[in-house]
Amino acid sequence: MTSIDTPYGPINSALLQRLKKIKLLACDVDGVFSDGRIYMGQDGEELKAFHTKDGYGIKAIQKMGIEVAIITGRSSNMVETRMTSLGVKHILQGCENKRPALEKLQAELGLNTNSTAAIGDDMPDIGMFQLSALNVCVQDGHPVVANSAHYVTRTKGGFGAVRELCDLILLANNQLQLIHGSSV
Repeated sequence: MTSIDTPYGPINSALLQRLKKIKLLACDVDGVFSDGRIYMGQDGEELKAFHTKDGYGIKAIQKMGIEVAIITGRSSNMVETRMTSLGVKHILQGCENKRPALEKLQAELGLNTNSTAAIGDDMPDIGMFQLSALNVCVQDGHPVVANSAHYVTRTKGGFGAVRELCDLILLANNQLQLIHGSSV
């Protein structure tokens, strides 16, 4: 199988072909956009850190016309705020079973498994993988999820793993050098 060089190392041509077909990226949050830790304040306030690199990647693939969906088991105002600031229209929170949420969204968008990618880090994300042609696990994800993935990022969750996937989608579509903007 032919190998293609990328900024993240070589990928095989079969993966490149999967990347070219993506029209919908479904993302988990905790452990993917964040490092998986939840900081609890004295008064019960929760805090998470989001990396601006991931934000830039999300905005870049949206400029290409790719839909982005957040499908997460938890519900959080900070996730709503961050993803809305990135222009993400599909923010599905409190989805303990992610498969039906993704299935419904695919139907609403008129998309199918062949044009869907999913990125996750833990067992609840397997449901999204069942409806995706490209399954991606972050570098520090659970081993069972990594074994179910077509690609494991070289970057850890919360430290640019989403950006890595977005960059590969852009690269596969000859757009990596063309997208410029802000990750605000």
